[in-house]
Amino acid sequence: MSTIKVVQPSGILNGMKGNQFRREVSDVVAAGADIVLIDLQEVTFIDSSGLGALVSAMKIVRSAGGKLFICSVNDQVKMLFELTKMDRVFEIFDNQNEFNQKFLATK
Repeated sequence: MSTIKVVQPSGILNGMKGNQFRREVSDVVAAGADIVLIDLQEVTFIDSSGLGALVSAMKIVRSAGGKLFICSVNDQVKMLFELTKMDRVFEIFDNQNEFNQKFLATK
């Protein structure tokens, strides 16, 4: 059975917040989560450091044999993902409900 954990950063995801975010993802993986959902509903803006933190988070989760998903991205974040082709790297859901429907339906 998979252990799903949701991580919800808020505000601006930048260098300082990014380090905190990486630690949080590391902690949930260390605690046994193999599915990590990053809910960006409360994130208003992501800069390049924040994007780097998301990529690091994905590597942390993958190196532990887990999967990382993202949901609830706003237009700025969606545009950033498209410009950097990160929309092809991350699996992105509209919101937690869509994630739950698709993910829990496959179990």
